[in-house]
Amino acid sequence: MTQADTIAAIATPPGTGGIGIVRASGPGAERIGRALFRPSKTSNPLLSHRLSHGKIVCPTTGRILDEVLLVFMRAPRSFTGEDTLEIHCHGGPLILEEVLTAVLRAGARPAEPGEFTRRAFLNGRLDLAQAEAVQEMITARSQRGLDLALGHLRGDLSRSIGELRAALLDVLALLEAEIDFQEEDGVEASPRDALLDRLRDIAARIGGLTASYGEGRMAREGARVVITGKANAGKSSLFNRLLGEDRAIVTPHAGTTRDFIEEGASIRGVPVRYVDTAGIRAARDPAEREGIDRVWRQAAAADVVVILLDGSVPFTTEDRDIVAANRDRNVVVAMNKSDLPAVLREDSLPGEITGREILRVSARTGEGIPALRDAVFAALGRAAGASRSEAVLTNLRHKVALERSCASLRAAEQGLSGGLSPEFAAFDLREALGALGEVTGQTIGEEVLDRIFSTFCIGK
Repeated sequence: MTQADTIAAIATPPGTGGIGIVRASGPGAERIGRALFRPSKTSNPLLSHRLSHGKIVCPTTGRILDEVLLVFMRAPRSFTGEDTLEIHCHGGPLILEEVLTAVLRAGARPAEPGEFTRRAFLNGRLDLAQAEAVQEMITARSQRGLDLALGHLRGDLSRSIGELRAALLDVLALLEAEIDFQEEDGVEASPRDALLDRLRDIAARIGGLTASYGEGRMAREGARVVITGKANAGKSSLFNRLLGEDRAIVTPHAGTTRDFIEEGASIRGVPVRYVDTAGIRAARDPAEREGIDRVWRQAAAADVVVILLDGSVPFTTEDRDIVAANRDRNVVVAMNKSDLPAVLREDSLPGEITGREILRVSARTGEGIPALRDAVFAALGRAAGASRSEAVLTNLRHKVALERSCASLRAAEQGLSGGLSPEFAAFDLREALGALGEVTGQTIGEEVLDRIFSTFCIGK
């Protein structure tokens, strides 16, 4: 892969549409445009940032392939920072393939996944956090996720990282000056308390940014809401009611659901995946035992666990096991079958849930479902945590890098507090700086770049 090549790809999604775009970028883009494009008017068709009407022809036979609009963007005023050509043709798959083939025959090569955005990064048009935000915008599943991605593309996260790096560089400069001149007369060491206060402040700011990841992950990926309860508590009926469709099979027989089923929805714009699980009871065969094991694994990975009790029967050992297993999780408790005579009394419930609000619902009639959605939404807020940062992390790679930076800062702080030579603290601060630089791409290896951009679609 070299930037000396001119690359090309279809930039619009697969399928049939009114308009499709073939994009080319690199030093040969202008030459390719002149070889393929026949303008409707005789004026120069490749003036930068001008849309021209005409026809695209096959470079070998001269056959007309399509009537198009063409725009040429001269470097550096383009997305990639290179000469870029866009051919806006009719959106049929066959037409797009023919136009792309013509561009390749004229001297381009097929683009790798994410190669256009990678070139934008390498040419300084975007830093790495902004480049990743391009993909996040394309794959956004909620308005909040889209807003966060757009903020990252505008540079919100990059500015926060830049401010942290600048503050850290100031501290490192003081330490390195002390190291360089510690043997000279008249040069005093920087006051340790002041340096430690500055390091703690930087670490707290990084910690606040890291803590925002819970909110950002939910906005980007959606939250997992797992419905659990004993057999025949009405979990599948509740699952269908929350979705507004008959997604899970419902019968009056216990044990109908043997495996988990999940489906996407949203609560007040927050994307969620509801998960219906097998009923908890003594397993009667290996298949049911595996289904119950999967319930526990799903609950462990959930952002919110809805414990569904059956209000028409007394509290049972199975109920007690479910409550105990989810004691330390983010839980919403609901009592189903409010349309039937109440048998389960709240004073019979174990201490783990007696202090919680217990929502009475009927999956059959819909009674209490709005209140249950509100309770799940509130629980999602608890799972996300309170963000103390203006920017919000949405990318696990960024979170891991910031955690490593914070760990290095703590090591530097401990070294200075313990009276170690400033060389040790300076080393830790350089490690912290390097980890911060990984977020925006100042310090990043080719293998990491390959992994990041391989997740992008071809043409972006």
